[in-house]
Amino acid sequence: MDTPLSALVPCRLFRDLPPETLEREILPWGRGRDYEKQAVLIAPGDRVDWFAVVLRGKVQISQIFSDGTNSLMDALGPGHTLGTDLICTRSRRSPYYAVAAGPLQILRFPAELLLEPGRVPGETREVLWRNLLTLLSDESLRKHYRLAILAQRGLRDRVLVYLTMQAERRGTNTFRIPFSREELAAFLCVNRSALSHELSRMEAEGLIRFRKNEFTLLSAGERRSAWSGTE
Repeated sequence: MDTPLSALVPCRLFRDLPPETLEREILPWGRGRDYEKQAVLIAPGDRVDWFAVVLRGKVQISQIFSDGTNSLMDALGPGHTLGTDLICTRSRRSPYYAVAAGPLQILRFPAELLLEPGRVPGETREVLWRNLLTLLSDESLRKHYRLAILAQRGLRDRVLVYLTMQAERRGTNTFRIPFSREELAAFLCVNRSALSHELSRMEAEGLIRFRKNEFTLLSAGERRSAWSGTE
């Protein structure tokens, strides 16, 4: 993303708002922030009175349990929003960590831009609220999907269910996932080495084909079997 405006245009929160409206009514509220790798943007218990759009880099959303296990919940790249789920809660307290996966730049906005009347014209606020409701609904569905994935006992079953869901969402058997291999292992709550070994076995058996984070599902029968376990 070359400019803050170019990051806002494809952002789902600002969908259906023309660039001139974004530049006039939204951008003046934003403040750029830069972070180094492993910087903690949000920690459990933090009160969050802002939301942000990722301009460059990636934010990892995760929970760390008492035994030290890191469970990755999401990875947010350019154009994605951070904090919209928190500012809509009563306490605005975070249950998770938000950490910079590498050099990161975000555009941060105060919560009142979305939540308080009169901050933007009524028509713009109506569009923002419609988009915000869609974002929150999709976030709720993603949590449901992840529970369905983690309900699978076997490593292969978790991989197949996850990849099937990605294919269903994108409407194609070939797609990119938002995770590195290490992030995917954390998302699936499995060992990274075991995951890499299983992916290689699945490719050798003709179930999938992959290169880095691009995957192709090759076996429709296996996909239907894996998907049926999540319904």
